[in-house]
Amino acid sequence: MNKKIPMRQCVGCRQMKSKRELLRVIRTAEDAVLIDTTGKKNGRGAYLCKDPECLSKAMKGKGLERSLKTAIPTEIYADFEKEIKELETR
Repeated sequence: MNKKIPMRQCVGCRQMKSKRELLRVIRTAEDAVLIDTTGKKNGRGAYLCKDPECLSKAMKGKGLERSLKTAIPTEIYADFEKEIKELETR
């Protein structure tokens, strides 16, 4: 029997991809918004491709804000951009 691969939708490009290919962004109980590298932290989650273009699409369309049901300051988006660029260089 084949093992089912969990699929998630990117809030930027709206494409379905396997959970492992995407970054999980969470809103914690304290309303902090951060990238969940483990994929196991508690909080409301949204998924993004590891692509700066998808991040800018999510910013323009407010996809992350809608998914996490909270307003996201521009500084947090700037931090995400840095983290995504670091992931690309690894």
